[in-house]
Amino acid sequence: MGGGYEAAVRRIWRHAEPGSPDASAVLRALVHDATLAPSSHNTQCWRFRLEDSAITLLPDAQRRCPVVDPDDHHLFVSLGCAAESLVHSALAHGWLCEPVFHGGADPSLRLALLPTVALRTPLFEAIPHRQTTRADFDAQPLSTEELKLLEAAGSGPGVQVHLLTGRQAIEAVGEFVVEANTAQLRNQAFVAELRHWIRFNGREAVRTGDGLFSACTGNPGLPTWLGRALFPLVLSERKENERYTRQIRSSAGIAVFVSQRDDQRHWIEAGRAFQRFALQATALGVRTSHLNQPVEVAPIRAGFARFLGVAGGRPDLVIRFGRGPVMPRSLRRPVDAVLV
Repeated sequence: MGGGYEAAVRRIWRHAEPGSPDASAVLRALVHDATLAPSSHNTQCWRFRLEDSAITLLPDAQRRCPVVDPDDHHLFVSLGCAAESLVHSALAHGWLCEPVFHGGADPSLRLALLPTVALRTPLFEAIPHRQTTRADFDAQPLSTEELKLLEAAGSGPGVQVHLLTGRQAIEAVGEFVVEANTAQLRNQAFVAELRHWIRFNGREAVRTGDGLFSACTGNPGLPTWLGRALFPLVLSERKENERYTRQIRSSAGIAVFVSQRDDQRHWIEAGRAFQRFALQATALGVRTSHLNQPVEVAPIRAGFARFLGVAGGRPDLVIRFGRGPVMPRSLRRPVDAVLV
């Protein structure tokens, strides 16, 4: 993958250590930690506005995924993920903050920073170690205590996490994933959009600082021109569905995040709840990976909601979890690139 990629990983996936007397440096450190949060296709669909004692998160419409995310649901979930990481990073730097959502034509999420006693929590420590692990897990169950911690972390205002650990329920989720994945792979616009965000080698990943690095799924690096040409040919419906089925069966369980209302405010809360869940999982040595196909295909999402027993609201995210290997990491753009 080359020294450039490895150097970028070392530079990006670490905390900017607390304790700087420079207020501007502290604000940039908070933004850096926020950008380590997950986003749909690793688009990093966020912008940050810095003030003397506040940070405002804004959606970046230029980084939308209109095919897989036509209503910008995932975009606002991604903002919630970034905001949650920022909350924990701020506390470690001696600031207390609570995101406040402002809707309307120009939605934003403002975090006023109030001085407090600095506290490095396990969730803060987990920020540079969390990753979306697109690999097989070991199929071993988690303890009751671990599940309780994950359930508590994944709950929030207007959001509930459903933990499915029984084999029958996990198999049922797998059937929804396969059905929705099949529908997506038969949609040429979906395939083209996905290909746009694939980074086929380390050099391309470093150059863009975003997207889905192919090595993260265990695939070999290819020249960009060749990867783009071969992508529609090698993205086999059968092989992809077999891979997802195997990985689902290797998981300790499935977490489904459900919001009470289907609006931007609740999508953000779903993102915050998932990020707490993912950080808590990381602190426990547990890996997470997305299986969002059943909530991305609208007709299937309705049936999935009925399967869950959800009346009203919306299933937001489907996450498999379990213990597994460390995989190559996706990259992030520099802080300057995300500041307004």
